[in-house]
Amino acid sequence: MDILVIEDNESVCSMLEMFFMKEGFQVTFISNGLEGYKHVTQNKYDMIILDWMLPDLDGITVCRKIRETDKETPIIMLTAKDGESDQVLGLEMGADDYVTKPFSPLALIARIKAIWRRKSNEEDGSGNVIIKVNKETREVLIDDRPVLGLTPKEFDLLSFFVQHPKQVFSREQILQQVWGFQFYGDDRTVDVHIKRLRRKIGRDSQPFLHTVWGVGYKFDETVVVHEN
Repeated sequence: MDILVIEDNESVCSMLEMFFMKEGFQVTFISNGLEGYKHVTQNKYDMIILDWMLPDLDGITVCRKIRETDKETPIIMLTAKDGESDQVLGLEMGADDYVTKPFSPLALIARIKAIWRRKSNEEDGSGNVIIKVNKETREVLIDDRPVLGLTPKEFDLLSFFVQHPKQVFSREQILQQVWGFQFYGDDRTVDVHIKRLRRKIGRDSQPFLHTVWGVGYKFDETVVVHEN
């Protein structure tokens, strides 16, 4: 695997170089955001490890610029920012995962391998997407990657759909089941929440929530669901 690491902390780079060499990874280290972005435009990498705080061009900007032309190369953000809003921002800019500093290099390697397996499965069509919904903690994982920023009603909506894969529901049925009979809004509320939920959990090639024209919505039947 050919990995580009854009990180200005020398001790972090030295640590990663030692562990990555043991894994047999080919690694290029760049300490500057602008130079790192230039390397991405001039070379092909299997994975990009990108620090948030970088000289000349910050990691969020680098990530966004990469995604303008490259939708496929996996990006893992390294960040000392552990707030949920920061994590959501990184994912919305196109990162596939994030690791909060300080971190274990073994944990990072595990995430690299997990992302690589998912990418390989998507390319050869042999893998199933696995969604885990924990009702007690109200957490959602897609292929072991946390879904951040779900509102309470978005979680309830997703939880309802994963309990009924393949089934088609009208907007009125969804309102009754998720919002309850005491809700006095209109069915456009469902459309708005479906749109937001798609953006947070889906992919361009696999939106998970499908519109059934003239009827309503259904949940992707190709997804494997685990509920707690």
